[in-house]
Amino acid sequence: MTDVKLAIIYYSSTGTNYQMAQWAENAAQKAGAEVKLVRIPELAPMEAIEQNPAWKEHYLATKDKVPEAQVDDLDWADAFLFSVPTRFGAVPAQAKQFIDQAGGLWAQGKLVNKVVSAMTSAQNPHGGQEATLLSLYTSMFHWGAIIAAPGYSDNSIFSAGGNPYGTSVSVDGEGNMKEDIEEAVRHQVNRTVEVAGKIVNN
Repeated sequence: MTDVKLAIIYYSSTGTNYQMAQWAENAAQKAGAEVKLVRIPELAPMEAIEQNPAWKEHYLATKDKVPEAQVDDLDWADAFLFSVPTRFGAVPAQAKQFIDQAGGLWAQGKLVNKVVSAMTSAQNPHGGQEATLLSLYTSMFHWGAIIAAPGYSDNSIFSAGGNPYGTSVSVDGEGNMKEDIEEAVRHQVNRTVEVAGKIVNN
């Protein structure tokens, strides 16, 4: 067992990153971590959401099911795993706003030595996944957090597309994942919990 508290923080419009977050939650529980699965609040107006049936369906299905992420979750956790889609090679506005709200914790030094890892998705393999993860990690460097990227530490990374910065997946027009990433998600979670455990139990 581990004493690690892991916050899995996701934003998902049509469900891909929610599925990735659920896989991560299952893996973290099996690894013995205390887990919070929380969703980043939606900022888009309902008029925009309703224009995409898959977005509307996912929003309505999860808005009362999964707790909204709070800045206090960052204080509570020893480690964070973010799962967000790419938007023009960067994190979505929803995720950026959530991160920007952590200024108070940052100013108090409460984010130093937190362990962070991240996952993402896009419509094609070169749709900005690596840039998205790197842009998210940039904020974490300012926090003084410790990045636990998977690197090439397991064969599952190669079968999932070979992204060393974090598990990423491309999704077709029907919302189907093109790569088999579940094992890579599991490995990334285990690595994040392991690294966090070394710090928590030091």
